[in-house]
Order: sequence, then C-alpha cells, then structure tokens
Amino acid sequence: MSWVTRNFGWKLSSLALASLIYVAMHIDPPVATSIAVPVQYRNIPRELERSEDAVDRVQLEVRGPSGRLSQASLADTAVVLDLSTVAQPGERTFPVQEAQILLPPGVTLQRSVPNQIRLFFEKRLVRDVPVEIRIGTPPPPGYVVFSQRVEPPRLRVVGPERRVGELSVVETDPLDLGGVVGSARFSVHAYISDPRVRFETSGRVTAIIEVRKSEPPED
Repeated sequence: MSWVTRNFGWKLSSLALASLIYVAMHIDPPVATSIAVPVQYRNIPRELERSEDAVDRVQLEVRGPSGRLSQASLADTAVVLDLSTVAQPGERTFPVQEAQILLPPGVTLQRSVPNQIRLFFEKRLVRDVPVEIRIGTPPPPGYVVFSQRVEPPRLRVVGPERRVGELSVVETDPLDLGGVVGSARFSVHAYISDPRVRFETSGRVTAIIEVRKSEPPED
C-alpha cells in the first residue's frame, strides 16, 4: 500500500484542484457573445493628422465564463491602437488583435469585425482664414447694411494639409438684423464646415454692423 501513501499530499492537492476545475466548468461554463466596443487612438504624432473619418467602433466576438461576459464586466472593453510608429503621411493598416484589446481576465477574442483598420495621414497645416459675416434676417424695410466688419478679421485653423488648403473662409452664425437701426455689435461663433478642420483657439468673433436708411432712388 506504499504506492497509495507515497506523495499523498501532492495527490490530494491534485485531486482537489481537478475537482475545483470541474465544478467551475459546470457552474460557470464558457459561452460566446458579440459586443460593439470603442476604438481608442493613442500617441498620435503631433505633426500628422488623420485626413479621413476613422473607425470609432468595432464588433467583437468573445468567449469566456458567462460571469465575465456581463454588461458590467465588459463595460471597459476597448480596442487600443498605438500610433507611435506612424512617422510620415500616407495610408497605414492596423490589424485588430487580442493584444490590443482591453478584455476581462479569462475572456478571449474569437474575431473582430472589421479585423483591420486603415487610417489616412496627412501633414498638419496651420493657417489664418478670413471670417465672413453671414446675415440671416435682413434689416427692417427701408434700411440697408451700410458697413460691416468683424474682429478679429481672421481666425487660425488647423487640420490635414489638403483640407485646410481648400478652406477659403469661415462664416459666422447668421445674424438677425430685423430690429437693428444704426450700429450694433454681435458676439457670435464662426463655423467650419469641414469636420476634420478645427480652430486653434476660440472660434468666437465680434461682428460690428451699421444699418442706415436706404437712399431714395435718383430720378
């Protein structure tokens, strides 16, 4: 019977561990689910800009213990792409792999849709662009806009080189001159139609408008 008692402690521990694994597998068996998670972009090079709208969410098929696949457990799951290796303009493709995904312990990636993310990079361009006043409601009948100016007359914008180069002006929010007679000042925001271009600082300006009575037509 010495073979029974030899290394009895180790044998007992192995049996207990096997029993725990068996119980865990049957109490919380592995299941699969599909979730939509955000994509986070880190270490974007300061001298480059993404020139196209990037993928902001991907669909993941994951597998793991059912207790780890609850909504609360997967709340922090995200795909994290490190862009520190991008050094020049052009296209770059990044595979979506398990090493780039924040998953709870015991949960594994089965597949991602899409399984690749392609990004387009351009040089960053900073440029001063004229501000144009936009009039929404005209002056009262019999009155006209005699003069108009905006302070500051130009705003600094930043974004992908091509898109910034195509931007000729930025417009203010529409002004309501329906009740204006004489001079008026409006503190308004300017607007950039291209979502990839942004103001370097505040986009707020002051529009100064002078409204005068229209001159009668000459005979």
